[in-house]
Amino acid sequence: MVDTDRITGAAKELGGKVQGAVGDLAGSKSNSVEGRFREAKGTAENLYGQAKDAVRHVADEVSDYTEDAYDQGRRSLREGHDRSAEWPHASLLVAGAIGFGLGLLVSRL
Repeated sequence: MVDTDRITGAAKELGGKVQGAVGDLAGSKSNSVEGRFREAKGTAENLYGQAKDAVRHVADEVSDYTEDAYDQGRRSLREGHDRSAEWPHASLLVAGAIGFGLGLLVSRL
């Protein structure tokens, strides 16, 4: 989506160029200077709109990235849970081995 500041800035910039050129052709310094001023204001507004678009784009990218990371974490957690449910004996053996090892450490103190 293009920011409205970019559109109005481009329009003001074009209008300023036209006014400046007409002022140059007619020999009117005030119209020429006013046209150049409007052109500069339009350029600044256009750049401001471009900056807003860039920030909006970066925010969208970050949002997409964090959403993907969250989904990946959920899938990994679900897969781990499913695997432990598929192999309950293996989970019990691992827990028993850890308990046995801790028991040996405590009994030697």
